[in-house]
Amino acid sequence: MFASVASLLWIVTTFYSIGYMRGTHESNQTRYYICFALALSSTLGVAFSANLLTLYVFYEILSLVTVPLVGHKGTAESSAGAKKYLIYLAGASKSALLAAMVLTYSVAGTLNFSSDGLLSPQFENAMGVVSPALLTLIYVLFLVGFAKAAIMPLHSWLPAAMVAPTPVSALLHAVAVVKVGVFSVLRVIFHVFGVGLMEKLHLGIPTLFLVSYTIIMASVYALTRDNLKARLAYSTVSQLSYVILGAALLSPSGMMGGIVHIAAHAFSKITLFFCAGSIYVATHKTCISEMSGIGRKMPWTMTAFTIGAFGMIGVPPLAGFLSKWYLVSGAIEARNIPVLIVLLSSTIFNAAYFLPVIYKAFFEPLVGCGSRIALTGDVHSLVPQSLGAAANHDEGETKEAPFIVVPLMFTAIGSILIGLFPDYFLELAKRVIQ
Repeated sequence: MFASVASLLWIVTTFYSIGYMRGTHESNQTRYYICFALALSSTLGVAFSANLLTLYVFYEILSLVTVPLVGHKGTAESSAGAKKYLIYLAGASKSALLAAMVLTYSVAGTLNFSSDGLLSPQFENAMGVVSPALLTLIYVLFLVGFAKAAIMPLHSWLPAAMVAPTPVSALLHAVAVVKVGVFSVLRVIFHVFGVGLMEKLHLGIPTLFLVSYTIIMASVYALTRDNLKARLAYSTVSQLSYVILGAALLSPSGMMGGIVHIAAHAFSKITLFFCAGSIYVATHKTCISEMSGIGRKMPWTMTAFTIGAFGMIGVPPLAGFLSKWYLVSGAIEARNIPVLIVLLSSTIFNAAYFLPVIYKAFFEPLVGCGSRIALTGDVHSLVPQSLGAAANHDEGETKEAPFIVVPLMFTAIGSILIGLFPDYFLELAKRVIQ
């Protein structure tokens, strides 16, 4: 399922990148597309890994090839963001993750994933040899090592990576890096430890506490950010923990919701980042406070943004509603009222930091910011004279470029279709938990 989502959205992101990179006249585009392709290869390598060693190799490759993407602009700010990105991810994987793998191999004698958990037989058959404390230590090391999952306090690399071009942000936050993080954590819960061993060691409750804290605090941070990409970044930190929360509930519906949320979040969040990039290309605006009336200038972009935001909130019939429904059902099955409160509170937070953006774009008076703005209902006015020209800033006109608008509308429609026709993703998720 992860490979399906990544490979499909990669095609869309490639088309989007053409419009964005040309529209903003970015340099070093050859290097950009080479690293972009290598990132896809390593992501699929993680998705199809049959053991921890293979997963680790591709996990590290992904970290290295995305560093040039984060620091693509070559400014002091982007270089600092890329450095922080590398230190967090490579530092965690080369210390905690390697230690966890060595300890796992010393206990189990193998690193091959098992549907029942590769550590589970060793614990059951050698109670006096393998202590619960050692297995708990291994689990903690895995959580720290897979820092791409952005669980607090190992999250600050993700907002720092927002200095990258918007297609890279979409790549990092919706498809590749962060999804590789939560995917790897799910692999640990389901196929390294197994649901049975997780229950025996009582690892679900502390994991739920950790990700619940991340969900709420990241939402609070998102509320305080005026920069649109920064708000989306903290929203990603929060939404990623939904995936781990569902798995940590250890109930059938909860695990189903966590797995499906990988796809639901991917389509909705990549739409939102695409929209942020479209706004930047057309207007060079990055702050929410500057976007009054922008929905009347860029109706396609802001309509897609509304769909993506509603998906994050969990409005039916969008994909986000489907995954949140299963997560809530899982919390009820597990009789975990605090998690239910966290999910409902988080949904309120989602609405609190997304709805003001939509209101400002569609219902507040238009702000020209010192330039003449052309408003027209003619659809042909949305088509630029050239492929990369998304805006004529000398004349103050705002236009939407087809190579940017088409991909974001595609992903927005995809979010709706997943909510209406979820069978493909639900069937794949059932294979994991059965």
